[in-house]
Amino acid sequence: MDEFRAGLKKSVAIAIGYFPVSFSFGVLCRHSGLPLGLATMISVTNFTSSGQFAGVNLMLAQATYFEVALTLLMINARYVLMSLSLSQKIDQRMTTWQRMLTSFCISDETFALASLETKPITFPWLFGFMLGPFLGWTSGTLCGECVVSLLPTSVQNAMGIALYGMFLAIIIPASRESKSVLCVVITASLLHCALTALPLFAFLSTGVKLIIATLAGAVLGAKLFPRSDEEEGAV
Repeated sequence: MDEFRAGLKKSVAIAIGYFPVSFSFGVLCRHSGLPLGLATMISVTNFTSSGQFAGVNLMLAQATYFEVALTLLMINARYVLMSLSLSQKIDQRMTTWQRMLTSFCISDETFALASLETKPITFPWLFGFMLGPFLGWTSGTLCGECVVSLLPTSVQNAMGIALYGMFLAIIIPASRESKSVLCVVITASLLHCALTALPLFAFLSTGVKLIIATLAGAVLGAKLFPRSDEEEGAV
């Protein structure tokens, strides 16, 4: 129980940050004419901000099932890399069902914060850590659906940047403390900007661009800042 509370406490900031972003998702769905409760159901059965926004936009554009599936696969494929990386830090006694349950809530922010843990991650800690953001995301969506008519347009538009501000708050302190992390962050950011800005790469989807940038940053970091056997054993 102590580990559960510790994990839940660790994720409070993420849960609070998720609330206004998912709130805007609920507002978007209701403004688009989707029935009440559908946005909340999407948030309960999914846990991907960019994927949910993209999926709803594709639904409104009357895209085919194949187009929706392929687009969301590209957007969310980065979670495969995050799961593989995080699996190296969890307690090896964790069962398959426990891994499947907690992996459902892996996101950019939860992965970034969990990766900073130096001790092996146990199931009670990880369950509490993932529960907070899940509740923050789903409750925010429900509130957004229910009070959409009370908010001015300017407030609704401002909610879209909350997720990015929270993610910066996670990576900046880590970059200040570690040159290797800073190198990886700068490399991935610059490459992603290049892939987005250059017309040559316009055929790549957002998810593919992000995966390429992430892999390039990780490979460069592993090449320039390899861990010794002693450091790996200590971790």
